[in-house]
Amino acid sequence: MSVKQQATKHIELLSDDLHNLASRIHNNPELGSEEHKAVEQINSFLKDSQFEFGCGIDGMETAFQATHYQRSPGPTVALLAEYDALPSLGHACGHNLIAAASVGAAIGVGKIKENLPGKLVLLGTPGEENIGGKINMVTEGVFDEIDAAMMFHPSDQNVVGKSSLSCSSLEIIFHGASAHASGSPEEGINALDATIQTFNSLNALRQHIEDDSRIHGIITNGGEKPNIVPELASCEFNIRAPEDEYKDDLVEKLKKCAKGAALATGCEVEFNQPEPSYKAMRPNEPLVKAFKKNGESLGLEFQQAEGGAGSTDMGDVSQTIPAIHPYLSIVPEGTSAHTSEFRDAADSKKGKEVMITAAKILAMTAIDVLTKGSLNTEMKEYFAETAP
Repeated sequence: MSVKQQATKHIELLSDDLHNLASRIHNNPELGSEEHKAVEQINSFLKDSQFEFGCGIDGMETAFQATHYQRSPGPTVALLAEYDALPSLGHACGHNLIAAASVGAAIGVGKIKENLPGKLVLLGTPGEENIGGKINMVTEGVFDEIDAAMMFHPSDQNVVGKSSLSCSSLEIIFHGASAHASGSPEEGINALDATIQTFNSLNALRQHIEDDSRIHGIITNGGEKPNIVPELASCEFNIRAPEDEYKDDLVEKLKKCAKGAALATGCEVEFNQPEPSYKAMRPNEPLVKAFKKNGESLGLEFQQAEGGAGSTDMGDVSQTIPAIHPYLSIVPEGTSAHTSEFRDAADSKKGKEVMITAAKILAMTAIDVLTKGSLNTEMKEYFAETAP
């Protein structure tokens, strides 16, 4: 029996336990930086699996690093776990499956690690949806000694080499003057009007931006009561593009829309960027090919990767070291993430079966990195050649 077969066999034996882990995380959704139960469950799951578990790295209480005790000269491979949920929707992005798959892959490889060179690491990365935990981990040097990083993400398609969009957030706050909306409206300066005008200007701007870019937002404060002219109103936007430079240009164009609205209404405008910027995903082609080959050996068929419409802090990792962020289907094609349908699928029988398959492919690909010198050379050369 090959080492890959041994690893996948160990994962199969853990299937029921991994299903339960995914369900427990799913049924106890926690927002980014608050994933204490999820981390505790993962730590408990790893006991007696020869991993040295350290929590609270880089000042983030729900970040962790678990390193297998069997270490020898050779490459270091990291399996990444996400486990944060969305406000109101819970695990409608399937991060419970991401966590369980990476844990399963780590244990599967860990069971045979004494026969493999190198170092095996499982990283717990909090707050993908809000704080971009991986960005802080990159900045603090967590990935400096890692040769390759990988994870899987549930989706509506099987796609390996898909990129993602660079993303920044922008909060816009308008300051006006209150007045009685009926008795003395002429004395007011309407901050909500400025907010609405910003959206109108943005709608005109959209026809003049590149097709693969996105600007979308919500009104976060529209006033207190209809009979009071709103003196304060605010909105928040995500701005996305395939390249950081063009995304930054779009941020400035959006600011101009807001400044124009402020000038037209007499308001003052304030800008905040409350969340970190996410870099675009740069899939490492040799790792993409290895993951795809391993997936096909298990009977999966993959679709052609085309662009990317979402954003992830895995993009920042991929700009630092060779990395992949493949997608495996748990829902019918066309079903969007961040919906109740996707949330239900993340705790369905199919969702958990796909999670086991993902754990196997991740384990097999990690073994490739640990044992194949040619793959290490190719992925490092590709990373250097494609650097911005």
